[in-house]
Amino acid sequence: MPSRTLSRQPLSVRWRSYRRHPSLQLPRRWRGWLLDSGSLTARLVALSEGDFRVEVVDQGWGRPNLSEARALRIDPRLRVLVREVRLIGRDQAWVHARSLIPATTLTGPHRKLAHLGSRPLGEVLFQDPSMERSPIETALVPLYRDNQRAWARRSVFRLDGKPLLVSEVFLPQLLALQ
Repeated sequence: MPSRTLSRQPLSVRWRSYRRHPSLQLPRRWRGWLLDSGSLTARLVALSEGDFRVEVVDQGWGRPNLSEARALRIDPRLRVLVREVRLIGRDQAWVHARSLIPATTLTGPHRKLAHLGSRPLGEVLFQDPSMERSPIETALVPLYRDNQRAWARRSVFRLDGKPLLVSEVFLPQLLALQ
């Protein structure tokens, strides 16, 4: 799998809110992962029986694609901190995540989000009492390998009202464990 799965999203990827489209056909085997509003990090740590780590693939300043800018309700020309990681359990990549954090979010106590290193973002988000989460959107995204596709979800989180976008691609090897 190439390291930048979410960076190369084609314009044809359509993110849809399950809440707005309850008839959306999500595969039963993925539904629990895609629609779970709890901490994905905590769930993966439990599934891995503690053999879990975050591998930072890339982090730096960039621009959101149009879909991401719309989700964040920001100008697509604004620079955001882009963090891409693999969530690895039992030495297998289970999830590829892409987080976009506008510079205006990285102020005050939230400056620490720019310096997570291999610490899971979910660990920080779900410990913050001000955290609010938008409805989950789902999409089928290409993996750029053998024409494979994978299910993904994304949500806008708000910390003290300041937004950040988290997208997560669930890789096929995750289901092999269940």
